[in-house]
Amino acid sequence: MPILDHFGIIAPCYDRVIRLRAAQKLIDAASLPIQGALLDAGGGTGRVAEALHSLAGSVIVADLSFLMLKQAQRKVGLISVCSVTERLPFPSETFERVIMVDALHHVSNQAETATELWRILKSRGRLVIEEPDIRKFSVKLMALVEKLAFMRSHFLAPHAITRLFPYGNARISIESEGFNAWVVIEKLESGS
Repeated sequence: MPILDHFGIIAPCYDRVIRLRAAQKLIDAASLPIQGALLDAGGGTGRVAEALHSLAGSVIVADLSFLMLKQAQRKVGLISVCSVTERLPFPSETFERVIMVDALHHVSNQAETATELWRILKSRGRLVIEEPDIRKFSVKLMALVEKLAFMRSHFLAPHAITRLFPYGNARISIESEGFNAWVVIEKLESGS
């Protein structure tokens, strides 16, 4: 039985329906601007990356959906790459910043995704995972709707996300506001 591409279906209207909220919160959490490269993992149409493209030397959007990436390709300053987050096509320690906004609950294997995001993050780099906070009632309702739509979503509480990064040189913090949580992971130099 083929898997329904929910995001391909909504790609043409996604940016009009799903608005970027808390852009400044994400900018602060990612400690932007930077001179190096930024990856928006699971970045879909590039709606978030577009708001950040002037704050990094280069901005790459990686997503599995061809139709979402087709929308990203129309945006100035973005490079799009079709890839699953469990096996990203980048060398180790490529990116100064990696963001994943509202996407971790959609990936097939969250542990493999976390391993890949850590692998491609440069030493002294920063990874920001923004997710709806499943501890909030409104997010529990959203999770139920996504399950009923056969989206295979799996939401994690912020502290569960931190457990995906068991590295001795990871400094992790959590910020929450409204129904969102930001898990910020800094990759310290080995021995720090």
